[in-house]
Amino acid sequence: MINVNCLRSFCTLVEVGHFTRTAERLHMTQSGVSQHVRKLEEQLGTELLLREGKQFSLTGAGQKLYRESREILQALSNLEQKVREDAPYEGVVRLMSPGSVGLKLYPHLLALQSRHPGLAIDYRFAPNSDVERAIVESAIDIGFMTSKSMQAGVCSRVIAHEPLLLVTPDTVEHPDWARLLEMGFIGHPDGEHHAGLLLAANYPEFQHVQQFPFRGFSNQVGLILKPVSLGLGFTVLPAHAVEAFDCPDQIRVHQLPEPVSETLYLCSRYNRVLEKRMDTVIEAALRWL
Repeated sequence: MINVNCLRSFCTLVEVGHFTRTAERLHMTQSGVSQHVRKLEEQLGTELLLREGKQFSLTGAGQKLYRESREILQALSNLEQKVREDAPYEGVVRLMSPGSVGLKLYPHLLALQSRHPGLAIDYRFAPNSDVERAIVESAIDIGFMTSKSMQAGVCSRVIAHEPLLLVTPDTVEHPDWARLLEMGFIGHPDGEHHAGLLLAANYPEFQHVQQFPFRGFSNQVGLILKPVSLGLGFTVLPAHAVEAFDCPDQIRVHQLPEPVSETLYLCSRYNRVLEKRMDTVIEAALRWL
């Protein structure tokens, strides 16, 4: 295989037309330039230069090699540049998070993409277990989780805390235990977990979510509060999901004596160097969460 350094020396020599000045431009010795040319000639089995004292001219093979080499060297230079390029506002960023965090972040990230069209946001909503698996499998670049990953290949760091909120129909002013039992529970994928955290801290009677009559279930985070707004039951949700509901006048958020929050973790693969565009998204997310 032809040595790229030898090709570069040969092409520079053809363009400069002088061994000494070529050596100066390439920060080499004159003999080093001569050795590169001889190596090419030996490898190709043909003369590339017609030497006339300190002057030289190209043979037919030398002219052909120069034409082809210039394209190859330019392509390599372009390749090196593309590999080194790490633009903060260009390229795809793949993210995944539970729904509540996604409802908060996704509109802001779309606004960021609108300002920087070279950036492409690929955002998926998923439970913690799916986020963790996607990170391990390198299916995403960045993950947000509401529990710390126990996987050895996943790095987790705390970035925010999100309050859990008791949400009832707007007609409910005092959600005492009897009133909760009367209303019944609207479930969602993390409903049992969220209710367990918040209600156990504020209601001595609470043991498990099955104490409440089952009033419905939705796995679409944007729709969980719809049955609540219609008076069909109550639920417990993270604050970002509540803030995103489009009929806030039809629900009521209750401040309980013992506030409870979920910890939000930023997760990625251990030892992975994140590109600048991913740092851009992380910095933006930290401002909004």
